[in-house]
Amino acid sequence: MRVLVLNGPNLGRLGRRQPEIYGHTTHDQLAALCAGWGRDLGLEVEMRQTNHEGELLDWLNTAADQETPVVLNAAAWTHYSLALYDACAQLTAPLVEVHISEPKQRAEEFRHTSYVEPHAGLTIAGQGIDGYRQALEFIAAQGGH
Repeated sequence: MRVLVLNGPNLGRLGRRQPEIYGHTTHDQLAALCAGWGRDLGLEVEMRQTNHEGELLDWLNTAADQETPVVLNAAAWTHYSLALYDACAQLTAPLVEVHISEPKQRAEEFRHTSYVEPHAGLTIAGQGIDGYRQALEFIAAQGGH
């Protein structure tokens, strides 16, 4: 089963961007870890990252059309994008929302809202990069449905 792991803005800077919050693992290292975890679970993982909201929306629209499961860390867009909310609403295959940190424990009030969560079968937050492994395990257990 094919699974998309989609990462939003600034996540391409993992390992360099606020490592005290997001850790020292780079995005390339995370992609390799996800591919390995996926293989172990019988999943074909395709990881993508973008700083362009329209590109992420296009990927979600394609996932909806192809009924592809999605692991999504929409980063900042999680907290304010109604377009993201609408794109996630049309997904029929499993959607798992992932956050490396725990947004609800962050000081900024805007981080306490998620426009992904209402559509996600599961939200994993505050587990570091291991949250991606947990998300893939959830999708594998769902069998893509």
